[in-house]
Amino acid sequence: MRLKLKLKLKSFICIALFIMLLACSGKAAKEESPESLFELGLNYLKGNDSLDIDMDKEKGIALIRRSAEQGDAAAQSNLGNAYYTGEGVPQDYVQAAYWYRKAAEQGVALAQNNLGVCYDNGEGVSQDYVQAAYWYRKAAEQGVALAQNNLGVCYDNGEGVSQDYVQAVSWWCKAAEQGSAAAQNNLGNAYYKGKGVSQDYVQAVIWYYNAADQGYAPAQFSLGSCYYNGEGVPQDYRQAVYWWCKAAEQGWADAQINLGLCYYNGEGVSQDYKQAVFWWRKAAEQGWADAQINLGLCYYNGEGVLQDYVQAAYWYRKAAEQGVALAQNNLGVCYDNGEGVSQDYVQAVSWWCKAAEQGSAAAQNNLGNAYYKGKGVSQDYVQAVFWYRKAAEQGYADAQYNLGFCYCEGEGVSQDYTQAVYWLRKAAEQGNADAQFLLEGCYCYGEGVTRDYTGLLLVA
Repeated sequence: MRLKLKLKLKSFICIALFIMLLACSGKAAKEESPESLFELGLNYLKGNDSLDIDMDKEKGIALIRRSAEQGDAAAQSNLGNAYYTGEGVPQDYVQAAYWYRKAAEQGVALAQNNLGVCYDNGEGVSQDYVQAAYWYRKAAEQGVALAQNNLGVCYDNGEGVSQDYVQAVSWWCKAAEQGSAAAQNNLGNAYYKGKGVSQDYVQAVIWYYNAADQGYAPAQFSLGSCYYNGEGVPQDYRQAVYWWCKAAEQGWADAQINLGLCYYNGEGVSQDYKQAVFWWRKAAEQGWADAQINLGLCYYNGEGVLQDYVQAAYWYRKAAEQGVALAQNNLGVCYDNGEGVSQDYVQAVSWWCKAAEQGSAAAQNNLGNAYYKGKGVSQDYVQAVFWYRKAAEQGYADAQYNLGFCYCEGEGVSQDYTQAVYWLRKAAEQGNADAQFLLEGCYCYGEGVTRDYTGLLLVA
């Protein structure tokens, strides 16, 4: 009996051990499953106090990678995100696109959208708008608001699909109804411009407000513009400033520029040149030419800052190099006068030429002066007249006077008092004192007009 009992006990122990081994084996298998590896990886990636897991991004990524390599779609999508953002791994768009594709082909909607983004931007793959639209549509049809908005943008721009404003609006509506601020803003733009829908400023304002209320800077800027212009809402400079300030504080350069203008002109706020400079500097440092030229003007005139020709020339140059005609002309003036830069007539002419070719009347007149005086170029009255005429025909008073003077003296043109009077009168009527004086002489001596000592009453 004892022997039998011993044998039975031994058998029981063996069976128990076998069962334990099976259980342990099952537990290990569960822990090594792609799903478990992914969950554990996320815990290490972010840290989990409840599970007493400290954040370890390297270990987290390693576990997620193991899961992804075993085919877990969620892990593949998240690994793509890690490579795209550079979280826990060196940023690598090629790897991001690779893993997004793995997940996208398994139907993961967010991965489909993200793969579309890669194709849209040419990140990790060759830029391909057709492929971008293809993957956006896959995700959009699953109800992903991001993808619906992006697909709408494709239709709006005609990228990867035939341009179709109605289709753009249709997809934006779907995303907007889910609360997508970007889509709400785009829908506002559609109503504002009348693209895909009838133009309706009131509807535009409604959608702008929905997006702006979520803190979306582009919509805040647009809503501010509607208040400024009185489109869809009563004109209200204070409200314009309110919304532009919201966008400006988020770094939206257009809003910073407009907010600066409001402070400069005292619209919706008390006039404050220092605040104007503050906001223009914000936009200027982001490379926005309009802000750079405005900042340059403030330094040149000493408005909101101490007058500083060096800083003026610096900011003029920044804008001038971006092709802003006003900045090119003003930089030329700096070189002509030696303000903030070493005096250099050749450089002055170079910048005036750039601006004049863009139609700047001030630059055309300055270029005319350069040819008239032979500063930076060989003296050439014919060229002087050519440029004076360009500016004069745009209504530029100084150029009208200069052209009239050339006709009086017969410099660069045949002497013609009738033409002289014509151009002098145009300048005089704009208040040009030199033109008024010279025109007085024409009336006194009857040159180009009937002698009439009271003739100046017509232009005084």
